[in-house]
Amino acid sequence: MKALARLYYEITESFRIAWAQIRANKMRSVLTALGVIIGIVAVTLMGTAIRGIDTGFENSLAMLGNDVFYIEKWPWFGAEDWWNYVNRPNIQIADAEKLNRLIADTPNSLLDVAVPRAGRGCSVKYGDGRVDGIFAMGTTAEYARITNVDCAEGRLFNEVESNGGRSVCVLGFTVAEALFPRQSSLGEVVKIDGHPCTVIGVFAKQGEFLGLFSFDNQVMMPISAFSKMFGGRRGVQLQVKVADKLKMDAARDELIGAMRRVRGQLPGERDNFSVNEQQAFKAQLDPIKTAIAFAGLFVTGLSLFVGAIGIMNITFVSVKERTKEIGTRKAIGARRRTILLQFLVEAVSICLIGGAVGMIFAYTVFLGIRLQMPNFPVRFSPDLVFISMLVSVVTGILSGFIPAWGASRLDPVVALRYE
Repeated sequence: MKALARLYYEITESFRIAWAQIRANKMRSVLTALGVIIGIVAVTLMGTAIRGIDTGFENSLAMLGNDVFYIEKWPWFGAEDWWNYVNRPNIQIADAEKLNRLIADTPNSLLDVAVPRAGRGCSVKYGDGRVDGIFAMGTTAEYARITNVDCAEGRLFNEVESNGGRSVCVLGFTVAEALFPRQSSLGEVVKIDGHPCTVIGVFAKQGEFLGLFSFDNQVMMPISAFSKMFGGRRGVQLQVKVADKLKMDAARDELIGAMRRVRGQLPGERDNFSVNEQQAFKAQLDPIKTAIAFAGLFVTGLSLFVGAIGIMNITFVSVKERTKEIGTRKAIGARRRTILLQFLVEAVSICLIGGAVGMIFAYTVFLGIRLQMPNFPVRFSPDLVFISMLVSVVTGILSGFIPAWGASRLDPVVALRYE
């Protein structure tokens, strides 16, 4: 107990001395802590950015659906040998109907439903208002089974409207907000590339996909109505929902076999379609995220290294300035451990102050980003505070240990004679 009490006294006394030294040399302490402040700001903001990227990435992939396959003519990535894909026949609406029949006839099928989807750019007009660069999407009533998007107003079109090719549509949130800023759009007739279409619903706000495409800048209609407006020659995409997302690999194999039957392919023939999924995006973007993380760690490490060198230098200066004091303390019985703790605590204290100031500055920057760009996916979590302060303490220990060790090893006779 006496040993613990002595250690406690030594630590508290070391903090008292460290605080007195910091107050006595304010400007020097501030300049010394500046490197740590920059390092902690870099650590915190980099952690916030990486988590924001992860959050935005996961949210974007969730919009694609983690239990949905996409049947298309082209693969999303890896189509360098384009000549193997260019002559493939387009995916047709009839392929979805045939595939759904196969799914229904397959006992315990891992596939739920196949939904055709066509799209192209268009403009939407109402009265004197007009919005360009809108994505027009044609699909069927079964689309409601593969998406979890709700309607802020109205509803999606039903099976009767879908099969009958009714000229009805559901507007994206941004489109409705631009054309109907002070009134409901339900029941109004908009013109999609000059074709009249009655609004029956408005999607809830969804956001962007990886900052490249906004799901709110779209208009959805029955695919038969889409074909009447824009022509039906172009191919479609099939979105196939999986019954159990824990069995994606087996479901993929079943889907490939079913699609080969739909397309009438013989054994040994190369698939004339591609099965895409969100993991393709993940595989492409993971190396980019890793590169960003390594670049951030390099910058952060460099900043902390410079800060640590500064603290080590100032601690050496402090030891030199107080050599006589060290000799006096050792002459009256101070232990090496006591001297070591005194200078080590001083270095750690400067780092903790720098870390706290860096955290405050980083959090201020975070709030500024949230205020100016509310849709930007940044996250500032409590564990970042813990990590930053831990980094501060470790930096203080590593940078202060060598000069503190040297101070503790001084010969009291030599130290007392130091001028």
